[in-house]
Amino acid sequence: MGSATATPDKNGYQASAWHFAALVAGNIALALGPWLVRLSDTGPVSAGFWRLLLPLPVLALLAWRGRSPGPIDGRLVMLCLLAGAFFAVDLASWHVGIERTRLANATLFGNSGSVILMAWGIIAARRAPSGQEGVGVLAALVGAGILLGRSLEISATTFVGDLFCLAAGIFYAFYLLPAQRARTALGPWEVLLLVSLIAAPVLLAIALAAGEPVWPGDAGWTPVLVLALSSQLVGQGLLVFSLRHFPPLIIGMALLTQPAIAATVGWLAFGELLAPLDVVGMVLVGTALVLARAGRPGRVR
Repeated sequence: MGSATATPDKNGYQASAWHFAALVAGNIALALGPWLVRLSDTGPVSAGFWRLLLPLPVLALLAWRGRSPGPIDGRLVMLCLLAGAFFAVDLASWHVGIERTRLANATLFGNSGSVILMAWGIIAARRAPSGQEGVGVLAALVGAGILLGRSLEISATTFVGDLFCLAAGIFYAFYLLPAQRARTALGPWEVLLLVSLIAAPVLLAIALAAGEPVWPGDAGWTPVLVLALSSQLVGQGLLVFSLRHFPPLIIGMALLTQPAIAATVGWLAFGELLAPLDVVGMVLVGTALVLARAGRPGRVR
């Protein structure tokens, strides 16, 4: 990895130092999202609206450059419509949860879609889980139970925030199913553009219905601009560039940089301290995320 030259491994993955740096940097950029949501003085759902709306011109350009030849199939459009609806509800639930719980918890639970998909796959197939799947589901349940119990000890608000983030993980899993099917025929930027075009107005409607402030106030545009740049363009762009060069296990391990960074930011910016039992819960949930991604490639938030 010390060289910038990419060398294929026995499974055909071809990664260089640049790809690894992009993988880590993409996760770092995405890990800053919850902090920026808190810095914004719009409502949390409104911050999600701006996150999707502001990058649309750049996404349109990237999608046009990488567009698939020929007209888009109507079924693919329907898949993107479905994915956009679930992504909007996912972001709304996650951003509300971010405001109410610790950043580390929000990041872990918000990325739990992989574990939920793994569990759903076992149930849908009506089969017993494999050893790896069983360990992953058990680690997720025990780790989530520890973190939820600790949140309830802190306050009911923190506990409710965790539940919002867990709900976001469920909605994210339902977003992944149609989005991954659409990506078999469309480029990643095309799918992201279509999903954003659908999800942004849904988020705006939810924010207005909840009576949230939509226009930035005293904090200005900086938090929402940086959120849009880091989460939708830099983070997603670096992952689009790097993910295909790594096996799912490495992607899952790189994903763990997100809760680590979120925990550090939560401590430095908001005084959110983690007790030893919190760390145990985070390690268990993180292990479940790695095992789930090792068994099934998935998108990183």
